[in-house]
Amino acid sequence: MGKLIYSMSVSLDGYIAGPDGRFDWSVPSQELHRFHNERTRELGCHLLGRNLYETMAYWETADQDPELGEVEREFAGIWQELPKVVFSTTLEEVEGNTRLVRDGVVEEVERLKAEEGGDLGVGGAGLAATLIKAGLVDEFQPFVYPVIVGGGTPFLPDLEETFDLELVEAQTFGSRVVSMRYQRSRRE
Repeated sequence: MGKLIYSMSVSLDGYIAGPDGRFDWSVPSQELHRFHNERTRELGCHLLGRNLYETMAYWETADQDPELGEVEREFAGIWQELPKVVFSTTLEEVEGNTRLVRDGVVEEVERLKAEEGGDLGVGGAGLAATLIKAGLVDEFQPFVYPVIVGGGTPFLPDLEETFDLELVEAQTFGSRVVSMRYQRSRRE
């Protein structure tokens, strides 16, 4: 059984995008991009909502851009090979190594977690909120950027109950971004 890992870039004040929807402050340095490449390579599957899928669709053909850097080209290859599941009621079709699921988000993720095949990554605040509230997220991996955006799309949803986390790992990059890895506490 794999873990479900929620990982996103986040501002110091807890947002994945600012009030205007922009997240250009979260462009990773080459060092951080290499780190993302390795983390993504370890996943068995990635789960996305419509918004993140549309943002990440760029990587399905990015390797065709002759101007693309080596680290980014490597990520494009990793992303293209990685199985992905998009949860959306509005998309008509998806591209690449991707499957579309229209309903039954919690049930589908429970099924995927029970399968052999490695850990699952989830990105996108809306989908992650559903899975956090259902108690399915095992690990949180925020990449905290040294910026305050003052509002926008929160990394975490409002919750009716508290749950404890244990810090497993923390790393600071030259760009001053701090990567943290928290697991749900065993004391729960």
